[in-house]
Amino acid sequence: MGIVQKISFFGLMLMAFVAVPAQEGPNKDVGETVAKPRKPDAPPPDDNQAPIPSKLSNKNKADLPPGAPAFKVDTSVVNVDVAVLDNKGHFIPNIPRGNFRVLEDNVPQQVSTFSMGEAPMTVCMLIEFNAKFQRFYSMKWYETLTASYGFLQTLKPDDYVAVIAYDLRTTILSDFSSDKRKAYEAMQMLRIPGFSESNMFDALADTEDRMSGIEGRKAIVLIATGIDTFSKLTYDKARKALQEAGVPIYPIGLLEMVGMYGGLPNMGITTMQAENELKTFAKETGGMAFIPRFFGELPTIYQAISQSLRNQYSIAYSSTNQAKDGTYRKIKVELVNPATNEPLRVTDEKGKPVKYSIVAKTGYKAPREVE
Repeated sequence: MGIVQKISFFGLMLMAFVAVPAQEGPNKDVGETVAKPRKPDAPPPDDNQAPIPSKLSNKNKADLPPGAPAFKVDTSVVNVDVAVLDNKGHFIPNIPRGNFRVLEDNVPQQVSTFSMGEAPMTVCMLIEFNAKFQRFYSMKWYETLTASYGFLQTLKPDDYVAVIAYDLRTTILSDFSSDKRKAYEAMQMLRIPGFSESNMFDALADTEDRMSGIEGRKAIVLIATGIDTFSKLTYDKARKALQEAGVPIYPIGLLEMVGMYGGLPNMGITTMQAENELKTFAKETGGMAFIPRFFGELPTIYQAISQSLRNQYSIAYSSTNQAKDGTYRKIKVELVNPATNEPLRVTDEKGKPVKYSIVAKTGYKAPREVE
């Protein structure tokens, strides 16, 4: 029996994105920004929309017919999606363009395009499921999935979702579609795990590669222990592949929540090591990592993911480094007061300072000149 026979457990956990209140309250003074919430505006999802053409089952580069012309990348424009979140995970809107500073390899860049708004999401739910781990999850894992069942209902009509599961192999259970019934049907296919291995590095790299050509706001929501047992890719090679693809990863690490504090027996990996790898993948791709300890934390986690994905600042700049050398270049996004060059001060409606975090990818791979 293969992987498509049992994730009634594993599948449902991803389904708990909670509808998140967006926010309003602009402050045009670029020296200080006021963060205050606005009323949520979440139209009900429409399950009758047609699916988009497959972007998982077929990779674009494999679809070219023999003799078709090949096109090379010849652009120095870099796009960066940025989320600014307060200490409760709420998106802070209406920060003026002049407060954003972008550095590439520590060199300031001139922002050419800037916008803010709520946009549809394209989310791939990547789920770990295998025979060995399932023996340890038992009822706690079932409870986790039950608590997370609300995910699909919170997606909006223009959102697309796909479901992939992995053990020894990566299996596409449903391709991207706004018809949420397809995702439900995919979950029902998961019954009995077929293999004991967990090839997380291979599954992540393959999914990132398949999603790299998709336009718009996209992300991988990874539900996993963080343990890899038999991938062809090493951790370092997987990390490099994820950096280059640039699809944000939002891992939810499960080891602590299901009570596996010491890691799985005879796996040669600790909980701390597994969690650190998940956090690294998230940080370097512009996502966020979550390591819940209790089931009650899940709604807040899904809220934070939704806030970060759906509400973003879209920034573009032309790199000052025009070399087409294929190198990896580091990006850092900061909020500053341009008058003083100091960090931007954000306050709430009562004038109290608000701690905030900036979520953005940490780099990109430059184009390479093709002779």
